Amino acid sequence: ADSPRQWGKMNQAQLMHHCVHGVKLAIGEVRLKRSFLGRIIGPLVKKGFLSDKPFKPNLPTAPELVVSGQKDFEKEKAELLRLVKKMHEGGEAGATKHPHGFFGELTPKQWGETQWKHLDHHLRQFGC
Repeated sequence: ADSPRQWGKMNQAQLMHHCVHGVKLAIGEVRLKRSFLGRIIGPLVKKGFLSDKPFKPNLPTAPELVVSGQKDFEKEKAELLRLVKKMHEGGEAGATKHPHGFFGELTPKQWGETQWKHLDHHLRQFGC
């Protein structure tokens, strides 16, 4: 909760809330409409997105996933842990069948990879 931010604008509690929504996307609890730009270039950059390379700092995010306002760190952290456990226990069958808002169709394995990379990215954002 007190780790200093290395880049970006979110504080620690906002980061947890943002990651909660990322996992909700992967398990189908939240859906985003396909973006126009994503329909055009999403398939072209999906391979790089799914590579072993970590995400670069300050990548853009979907407007629906931008977090503002005050959030409760411990509440958001508990929810994130609950959802990660739910995703793990659901396995590939628990992954959403809905397309990613930018990249389009993802396999269950790819949904898992995107979540791992997303969480890793934001943990590194706070030096974890």
